[in-house]
Amino acid sequence: MKKFLLILCSILLLSGLIISGCAEPEAAPAPAPAPKPEPKPAPAPAPGPKAPKEILIGDTVSFTGKYAGFGQGHFGAEAAVEDINKLGGVYVEEYDTKIPVRYIALDTGSDMLKVAPLAEDLVLTEKVHFLGTTLDPPEMRLGMADVADKYGIPAVPGVGPFESWMSIKEGAGAEWKYTWAYGFAIATPTAPGDFREGNPGYSMMATYFGALEEFGAATNKKIAVAALDDLDGNAWYTGFSDYAKGIGYDPYRTEDRFGIFPGDVTDFTPVIEDWKDYGCEMLWCNSPGFHFGILWKQCHVLGFQPKAVFSTRGALFFRDVEAWGGDLPHAVGMETFWDPSIQNAPGIGDTTPRSLEQRWLDATGEPLNQSIGWSYMGMQVIFDAIERAGTLDGAAVVAALDETDLNTMWGRVVFEEGTQFQRIPTQFGQWVKTDNPWVWEYNVVLSFNDFLPATAEFIFPMPYD
Repeated sequence: MKKFLLILCSILLLSGLIISGCAEPEAAPAPAPAPKPEPKPAPAPAPGPKAPKEILIGDTVSFTGKYAGFGQGHFGAEAAVEDINKLGGVYVEEYDTKIPVRYIALDTGSDMLKVAPLAEDLVLTEKVHFLGTTLDPPEMRLGMADVADKYGIPAVPGVGPFESWMSIKEGAGAEWKYTWAYGFAIATPTAPGDFREGNPGYSMMATYFGALEEFGAATNKKIAVAALDDLDGNAWYTGFSDYAKGIGYDPYRTEDRFGIFPGDVTDFTPVIEDWKDYGCEMLWCNSPGFHFGILWKQCHVLGFQPKAVFSTRGALFFRDVEAWGGDLPHAVGMETFWDPSIQNAPGIGDTTPRSLEQRWLDATGEPLNQSIGWSYMGMQVIFDAIERAGTLDGAAVVAALDETDLNTMWGRVVFEEGTQFQRIPTQFGQWVKTDNPWVWEYNVVLSFNDFLPATAEFIFPMPYD
């Protein structure tokens, strides 16, 4: 019996152990939550286009040769570049920064055949973004306009007379979409609706003959007309002669092109004798300064003493008239286009027309070269177009040039519709002898615009000893 009980207890104990071993184990503790990942930083924006180190403006300039007086105008371009760089440069939205400007000028030697190769060198070697902006006779800008279109480089050059420039453009069969020129008009009226419409102060002929209005009755209205046989001279000769005839003057034998002379002429005796015989009481010539100097000296030698003398182109600049010698410059009339007396004509920063003139005097010791105002303005126009375009892309800047309406060192600039040409106001000036070290200065003796006032009385008739 005891043995049976022992066996039974053993069985019960073993069963308990088995049952205990098969019991559901205790639940394992829940794993700790995984840490939340740190948020990734937003990707950096892609860098914008890298701004060029400089905005490069290249120009072909007549530093030497017969048009060296025009070449002195580069002083105004350099002054404008200096002024804009003092402000950090030109702001270009595409790069969201101001970029300094550098001006590169190459000497043409007054040779029109050198212009295109030099302009192409500026584009291909110097990598300029823009071309211009000094003043030169129109034939000196033909090559630049061709290069501007070829490479899509905007150009803002001074080209002189509107009529001459448009005649050259038509003769070349060119569009010149990338060239936006500035100059003056001989007699062509502005387009209807233009702010200059009807203002005689924007026509050279109206201004010149306005200067004679009170003296016309004191002459026989017979005019001796002469011009160099070049693009500028021929266009002017036709425009001047037609205008003069239309208001009752008598230009001598201009229907025969009498008085047109080649560049190598040294003796004007036969021409002068004809003028004397006809009784001409006025002399008007369009030529470089040294040609007029030869002509005017021979007029004195031969006793031809007109009551009024005008030297278009030839009397623009001090260095040209000084070279005539003696008292030959006294009271010779000429076109004027910019004078420091101009009103409401802001420069860049604190520069004014008067301070620009003073910079010129300090740098050169010479009386004013009026073309510095043209060149300063040209740079202002380029800077403004870049800022409004927001880019250095040529096509975009050309589109901005088309919309230009800017008050500058030279007054209001608006390119006339359909011409890509900005005509400027004209005045009439005369050279006079002074006590200054440089001796000769010009005075503005007539202006139809209050913002460019006359500064002296008209000298009439010409004084002769």
